[in-house]
Formats: sequence, C-alpha cells, structure tokens
Amino acid sequence: MRVLGIIPARYGSTRLAGKPLAEICGRPMIEHVYRRAAAARCLDLLLVATDDERIAAAVEAFGGRAVMTDPHHRSGTDRCAEVARAHPAFDVVVNIQGDEPLLDPHLIEETVAALAEDPAVLMSTPARRREGEADEDPNVVKVVVNLKGDALYFSRRPIPYPRRVEEGLVAYEHIGLYCYRREFLLHLATLPPTPLEKIESLEQLRVLEHGYPIRVVVTSSSSPTLAVDTPEDLKRVRAIMAGLEHQDSFVDRGRLNPSG
Repeated sequence: MRVLGIIPARYGSTRLAGKPLAEICGRPMIEHVYRRAAAARCLDLLLVATDDERIAAAVEAFGGRAVMTDPHHRSGTDRCAEVARAHPAFDVVVNIQGDEPLLDPHLIEETVAALAEDPAVLMSTPARRREGEADEDPNVVKVVVNLKGDALYFSRRPIPYPRRVEEGLVAYEHIGLYCYRREFLLHLATLPPTPLEKIESLEQLRVLEHGYPIRVVVTSSSSPTLAVDTPEDLKRVRAIMAGLEHQDSFVDRGRLNPSG
C-alpha cells in the first residue's frame, strides 16, 4: 500500500491571510507542519499543494516539495483530489491540515493503519477523548461514533446532549486529518455539497450525508493539537512551541523529503 501525503496550503484566509507563512519559532508555519508530517514513516511521498508562488518558494527553500494547484478550489479536499489525480501510483491519500504546526506524526500513522487493517474502510479520521471545557467551543468539532467505530455525526455543538451522565459514555473531539483510498477521494470530489455540511460548515458531513462511512480512530497520542485560524490562535501556538523543551524534535530530525 503506497501512501501519498498532501498538505493543502492556500494563501488567502478570511481571518489570517498568508497564515502558512506565519513565523513560529523562526520558521514559517508550513515548515513546521511539513517536517512533522515527514516524520510519519508510513508516507511514501509528501507534497504541499498550494495556489501561491510565495508558499511554493518557501517550501522549496527549506527542502520540501510543492506543487501548484488551481486557485479556484472550494476546499482542501478538492485541492488534494487534483494532486491525487496526477499520482495514480498511490493507493491511499492523507489530507494533512496546513494550519496544524503541533501535528504529531503518530496521528498520521494511526489513521493510515485503519485502512491497512480493514480493506472495507474507505476513509478514516482521528479523534480523542473530549474534556468538558471544549463542549461549548464551536471551534472544537465533536464526533459521536457507532459500536463499530464509524462516525454517526460531527457537530460544533455538544454531542451527545448531556441530559444525564451515562456510565462509560465517552465524548470525542475530532482532529482535522483525513485518510482516503485514492479512488474514493476522487469520487468524493465530484459530490455536491450537502445541507448539513453547509449548516455546520464541516466538509466531512458530505461523506455521511451521501451515505458513506468514516472510520474514527481514537488516538493514543497525548500531544496537543491546535489549528491556527486567527491571530489569537497564532499567539497561543507561538507560546506553546516556545515553551516546549524539545520543540525541534520533529523539525530537525528524520526524513525531510519522502519521495516515493
């Protein structure tokens, strides 16, 4: 099983323009994401898919690999599909969010393993046990799963509704990383947006609304995750990474350029 990792990175952002190039501990954010992703041993090739020459130049400057994609894509999924279409030798595609500079490469390995272990799984995504203070935060996406481990629903609101505490009930926080069988990703990119997807502004709901399952992998990683969407998020990430005793453990070791 050959695995292609793709980091979609666009320059435009309504809340933080040019965020892939935002400086964190002396490096652009996209470099932190790339180097951490490259530490995942399951990836045979890692690419940044961008719509901007400035991002491509920054990636090439630190030794990574970037490809230019259509600037009119509506989503990172569409951008990943364009790149996957041009790489038919790969069986599995991982969509790695370009605004997650605290990414633990173990998340990639766990999520890919779900497809390797079960040929029936078309798509997988990670989650972790949710703490109570995250319940009312709409930026923390919640997910509930069935007894098989497939997603029932994703929401920005608390789910399940805590009318009473059931023994053994576990609430999960979704982590924005997606693994697809290549052919399923190409099919997904052809499907129209769906009502719940639009209401919640959660693209993964398109998969469920069209009747396809998503395997949810409960991660064993305890590393923090934080998507950078606003200037406040950027300040928090800078503080966290400056305070990590070994913040360069992924940045300065391992393969920089998986190149299947």
